[in-house]
Amino acid sequence: MTDDTADATTAATARLLGLRASIDNIDAALIFLLAERFRCTKQVGVLKAEHGMPASDPNREEQQIARLRRLSAEADLDPEFAEKWFNFVVAEVIRHHTAEAERD
Repeated sequence: MTDDTADATTAATARLLGLRASIDNIDAALIFLLAERFRCTKQVGVLKAEHGMPASDPNREEQQIARLRRLSAEADLDPEFAEKWFNFVVAEVIRHHTAEAERD
């Protein structure tokens, strides 16, 4: 291996480590944001259970999907991915809301 190749490899490794550190920070932020989101949706679930409201709100979900698809397009993120993510999260939220309603 030449000195130039070794220098390029060292630089690439340093860049890789920096990118991975950024990814780790973003992942941590996402986890804390999701936790905050679920704290809010838990309150929604309690409110719905107290007032006999359904766990699911299809109209709200459709509006949110449209909104998130627009936002993801603006952010250069695949709107299909954003919708899949949202549907995954909503399924978990509805599961929590249903469990909360069954406790009462």
